[in-house]
Amino acid sequence: MRQERTVQANLFDRFADHELGRELRAMSQWLDEHRELNSLAAEDLRRHGVKETGREGLPAESVVRCALLKQHRQLTYEELAFHLEDSASFRAFARLPLSWTPKKSVLHRTISAIRAETWESINRAVLTTAHDEKIETGKVVRFDSTVTAALMHEPTDSRLLWDAVRVLARLLRAADALVAGLAWRDHRRAAKKRARTIQYACDRLKRITHYRELIKLTRSTLTYADQAAAEVSRAPDPIAATLWRAGFRHYRPLIERIIGQTERRVLHGEGVPAAEKVVSLFEPHADIIVKGARDVQYGHKLNLTTGRSGLILDLVIEPGNPADSDRFLPMLERQIAFYGKAPRQTAADGGFASRDNLARAKALGVHDAAFHKKAGLRVMDMVKSNWVYRKLRNFRAGIEADISCLKRAYGLGRCLWRGLDHFKAYVWSSAVAYNLALFARLRPA
Repeated sequence: MRQERTVQANLFDRFADHELGRELRAMSQWLDEHRELNSLAAEDLRRHGVKETGREGLPAESVVRCALLKQHRQLTYEELAFHLEDSASFRAFARLPLSWTPKKSVLHRTISAIRAETWESINRAVLTTAHDEKIETGKVVRFDSTVTAALMHEPTDSRLLWDAVRVLARLLRAADALVAGLAWRDHRRAAKKRARTIQYACDRLKRITHYRELIKLTRSTLTYADQAAAEVSRAPDPIAATLWRAGFRHYRPLIERIIGQTERRVLHGEGVPAAEKVVSLFEPHADIIVKGARDVQYGHKLNLTTGRSGLILDLVIEPGNPADSDRFLPMLERQIAFYGKAPRQTAADGGFASRDNLARAKALGVHDAAFHKKAGLRVMDMVKSNWVYRKLRNFRAGIEADISCLKRAYGLGRCLWRGLDHFKAYVWSSAVAYNLALFARLRPA
């Protein structure tokens, strides 16, 4: 059974006498004060069967610290492995056992095992300390939304069909290695040629003709894969056969949906609702997000709450693309649940404004609720004076700087991990790294 291990600080550990070194020391001090959080990471590692000892092991405390370093400095796993070996400050912060340095594969396996729920718990601990030390009281809060893009290319029907042919061909090659003598043809070259032709074709009728051919090639390859699925059951290696069938069961319904939405949109001229579209074969969880008149983005919408300190008080990764006005009260209620009472003042973007939201916020105990755009509301209904309204409106603008910093310096602009669970863990780890670094700067020395 996995046991949680704490790596003690080494007397010879030294942080550089530099702004970054002092910041890492302050962050490390807070982590030392909350060692009980390491048990949450240890449980995640145990759930994934990751070793804590041995050549490929890493203690839970070191995993959390390495993950924070990765997000705080926006490093790849390979860069993180190098800096852990090269930098005394990084080694001191990561609390690596003795002189051992983990390889990038170990870092990837362990860091990716930490769940979003664990990061959220760590974030709540940071906020509790900030509240106890009067750094962030939660009495004045602001709300806004943004989008974090998924790791995918710009989707087009032709590219999605070409991806489908590529994935099916890869599965067929793997099936052929398990069961020799499968009868199938590789349509990748023909599919790629038609996808390229569609991309540069100017004539709509020509595009439709090539689309029909591309759909036919995709269906033909899917038929080969269905036949292979029946043959794989007699493979001499049952474990490999089970893994193959699991992969095929994952991709098959997605490919069917891609073919179906292409036929509806291109061949029949039918509009497909955004909620029904598959925009990526590899990141099928990605949503289509349109914010105002800006470009369409593919990923997930985030609703954030911050306070006077700039700390991220709350973060919700929304399914689909809900209207901001529908999310104002749920975000406010989450704040009340955490702090035990309603904030005295709130500020939000104009998209959150509605007469019902204002009335219910006041009923929950909010004294002043200012929206950037009035949306038909009178200033005196929202707040007690024009001066207060201007102050709260200017205060709301500060969340734009917080979001910009999260995207530029902490990687929140684009998630680099695959899968919905890893997407959530990536977003929350970025928020925790941001909050812990900011808390270390705000905390009195």
